[in-house]
Amino acid sequence: MVSRGDFLQTSAMAGALIAQNPVSPGKLKMRWFGGGVYELATLDDRAIVLVDAWLWNNTGWTAFNAAKPPELASAAAYATHLESRNPQAVFVALTHDHGDHMGDYFELLPALVAAGLPVMTGGQSDLFRVGLVPKFKAANLDMATLVVNKGAGMNFGGHAAHGAIEAHLVPAVHSTALAYPAAGFVLDVAGTRVYASGDTDLFGDMAMIGSRYRPHIAVLSTGNGAFTMGPGDAAQACALLKAPHAVPVHYAHNALVLGTNCGDLFRAAVAKVSPHTAVTVMRPGETVTLA
Repeated sequence: MVSRGDFLQTSAMAGALIAQNPVSPGKLKMRWFGGGVYELATLDDRAIVLVDAWLWNNTGWTAFNAAKPPELASAAAYATHLESRNPQAVFVALTHDHGDHMGDYFELLPALVAAGLPVMTGGQSDLFRVGLVPKFKAANLDMATLVVNKGAGMNFGGHAAHGAIEAHLVPAVHSTALAYPAAGFVLDVAGTRVYASGDTDLFGDMAMIGSRYRPHIAVLSTGNGAFTMGPGDAAQACALLKAPHAVPVHYAHNALVLGTNCGDLFRAAVAKVSPHTAVTVMRPGETVTLA
């Protein structure tokens, strides 16, 4: 019998393994940084994932009248904060290249490397192998050691592992600045699987993502307006994914998306169309434990 560890060495088999062998999730910490940006971590901080990198310039705090904490004041401050938590693996998952997702990315990465943190990053392969190469060079960052899969990133269906973190790249329906595809992730953080939708519209293959990867938690863009699905569509996404737990993000950070009531609108919509899904609504800066 082939062990789970053996399967994980082969990215082509990783999705099938998840579908055939669902694991019991543990507990995971989530901290929302506003907009579509957030951090996932094991309770002991052994594994930390940052989904996108728009931190000190993030405008998602104002509408909530929330003060940004000192560890989010700069790249150096956040690097020092992460260093104090002594992680064994830090993964920065980049969904796409819009400013409200990668606006602080090329300040953050050099700071994490300079702090000696065990950091890797990744996203859609063409974005990394072509689109972002000049920016990595300008930042004096070695893509072969910093970007997963020896600098290649991932394509849809592709897989990468870093410590206790596994990342699978899945599609998203959204625009990008450089015209490379937008993406979402299924992130397995020490056995708890999170579907990180990134910015996306509702699309039918979310059902396939649900059946293939069986995420325990779905973190969904819900802000509507000009850019992504709104609360009702995101609730439909929960139904397609058959997600046991969901968290709404990507709202109240600019004038073209829904405001601070979006989370409650999402909760109400989920209760109607996907009543099996528990909903956690957050405030920027808040840390919750998701079980």
